[in-house]
Amino acid sequence: MANLIVYYSRKGQNYWNGSIKDLKKGNTEICAEFIQKAVGGDLFEVDTVKPYAADYYACIDEAQKELRANARPEIKGRPVDISKYDTIFVGYPNWWGTMPMCMCTFLEHYDLTGKKIVPFCTNEGSGMGSSERDLKKICKGATVVSGLSIHGAEAAQSESNVSAWAKKNA
Repeated sequence: MANLIVYYSRKGQNYWNGSIKDLKKGNTEICAEFIQKAVGGDLFEVDTVKPYAADYYACIDEAQKELRANARPEIKGRPVDISKYDTIFVGYPNWWGTMPMCMCTFLEHYDLTGKKIVPFCTNEGSGMGSSERDLKKICKGATVVSGLSIHGAEAAQSESNVSAWAKKNA
């Protein structure tokens, strides 16, 4: 069986060590690629049909409204056959203490019974928040293991840590 590395990552304006920085590649995407390099598997980037605001502060306001409304924003595409994967790495930035709601849109589309869900998140100090608990509610019938929290500003330098963790959980 194969690994699936599914993630949402924000390019452009991001919070970075106390200020705003423009990123050509999102921190979560960088970590997803490290996982793929370490354990193999297919990458799938979750993307919303309606893009989040380019301005970081407007984006997090949108994200907070989605969370409060328990929204399920429409996403672009999905892997056709998830049955060939036994381990699914799920990556996201920590927004308002959990994952972006578009990850719920993605995960709730599938029967994940018997799958191993391996979460990882990037953040600027908030850790995993409630995302592991939230994943256990969403991924019924799956085994959700302890996740990896990566400081976003250090994502590009975290390959050895991410790779060792991925190998342990693949």
